[in-house]
Amino acid sequence: MTILSVDNAWNMLITHLFLLLFVGIRLGSCSHFKLSLIIKFKLLVLCNSFFHKTHALPIDTNFTLPSPLPNWPAGGDFATGEIDLGGLQVRQVTSFHRIWATDKGGPDDSGATFFEPSPIPDGFSMLGSYAQPNNRPLSGWVLVAKTDQSAQILTQPTNYSLIWSNDNSSGNPAFFWLPIPPDGYKSLGLVVTTSPEKPSPDKIRCVRSDFTADTEIDDWIWSQGINVYGLRPRIRGAGAQPVSVGTFVIQNDAVALSSLINKNPNYTSGRLSRSQMEAVFRAYAPYVYFHPDESYLPASVNCFFSNGALLYKKGEESNPVRVEPDGANLPRGGSGDGLYWLDLPAERGARDRVRVGDLPSAEAYVHFKPILGGTFTDIQVWLFYPFNGHAIAKVGLIKRLSLGRAGEHVGDWEHVTLRVSNFDGALHKVYFSQHSGGRWVDSRLLQFQSGNRFVWYASRNGHAGNYEEGLYLQGPGDGVGIRNDWARSDKVMDAGARFAVVAAEGVAEPAWLSYERKWGPTEKYDTAVEVRRVKKLLPGKLKKALEGLVKVIDEVFGKDGPTGPKVKNNWSGDE
Repeated sequence: MTILSVDNAWNMLITHLFLLLFVGIRLGSCSHFKLSLIIKFKLLVLCNSFFHKTHALPIDTNFTLPSPLPNWPAGGDFATGEIDLGGLQVRQVTSFHRIWATDKGGPDDSGATFFEPSPIPDGFSMLGSYAQPNNRPLSGWVLVAKTDQSAQILTQPTNYSLIWSNDNSSGNPAFFWLPIPPDGYKSLGLVVTTSPEKPSPDKIRCVRSDFTADTEIDDWIWSQGINVYGLRPRIRGAGAQPVSVGTFVIQNDAVALSSLINKNPNYTSGRLSRSQMEAVFRAYAPYVYFHPDESYLPASVNCFFSNGALLYKKGEESNPVRVEPDGANLPRGGSGDGLYWLDLPAERGARDRVRVGDLPSAEAYVHFKPILGGTFTDIQVWLFYPFNGHAIAKVGLIKRLSLGRAGEHVGDWEHVTLRVSNFDGALHKVYFSQHSGGRWVDSRLLQFQSGNRFVWYASRNGHAGNYEEGLYLQGPGDGVGIRNDWARSDKVMDAGARFAVVAAEGVAEPAWLSYERKWGPTEKYDTAVEVRRVKKLLPGKLKKALEGLVKVIDEVFGKDGPTGPKVKNNWSGDE
């Protein structure tokens, strides 16, 4: 792929235009019409070529966080640049040498680029190449490794197998090589060359099988006759040993690549001290922006309890118990048995006051857990809302249609997860929960303010998280769906100013965190009935469109009482 400098491209364009005009003058007016068409065609071709060749691709720039990383408190392996996996030392390399690129295929049809880590620290060896789509800034990493030679954990491949090459008639050849490991070893990545000659055996290292784990495909990188994906360990979650290497794979049954595994018996990697936890969270703590029309804001759990929250027991519904301010009288365990649930205060005035939340009291509840074999730390940030508001729909030209009580429920927990590298403490990506699901967002897409702190938008009424303002419809399509509205307003929470670390290695957990029953009662309304009431007000064509939202509302919001953070699958698993 040829990239011209802007100055050279302008000079080339001006030169060609001058020559075309000169030729036009020399030929005279007898062929004026025909020449005019030719010149116009040539100009279109030149302009297209000019803009194509001078257009800078996002991958041509490196992504960096807005502010330099701070000096983290010392302790353990955190942010030392190197992690010991039990006799195998690994480093995370974020600088690369470009090997081959294409400007076609992949996300946005912008192509992809394939790299080698460079420079590789002295004594370390490459485990595989790196690749990413061209439609985003260069922002990835791969691991390199070293070990005592006597340990025999790393070894050279015995040979290479050519698993793909392109049609090099274009003058842009590429060859993808799979290292063939000796018995008892596994390959973790591929080698890319622009020559049909096999790479040197010293180019890459294979890893002893007991230091490896199974992988699965991750994000799509590129396709042009083949499909290229990133790789991640198949087994993930808090305390899981497999380690992501950062390499890629060509999806092919014959190509099996492995990840690493942390065999360090001390397994101290990734376990931050209390001072490190607080420093890291303050460095990245989000600002939470609520919609200007949001009526149901977060509150602290203590505020919810202190203002009359009630604990109900099945069979004793007429005699609820007021929850103590710290939740000490809440029952523990029993997840899913339906025996207990929480609700708003019984008295109407107190009920109305509590349900709208209390932003000044709201706290961010923070959970630290090592992930990917201790090479990363996931920081879950939980917010509690006493009440989740009703669903609002868009149906054709009707932009905002209230759906009665549909979607309402007491007790709403939402969260984001920050994934931080334990090699240097850099923020890698953020997971935004959205009702029963969510999505990972790379740091490059985040909106930052006050240094490296990012913005978290909460949708109106439903509190689903997002990284930008806008509207997303959940539903059958064609302009019909449940609205998720994200917008900035003066209703904002500084999570770094009011937070509590409630769960991590060596942290005493609050009593309420072990309450595993419902944080709200099962709702009594019938979604179909609520929608039917609204449907009567619509013209004929829109009535049918609204019917498709009944199932969506119950899937998105549910009617069963919501559970607390510790009961959710992503508390101990991966997002």
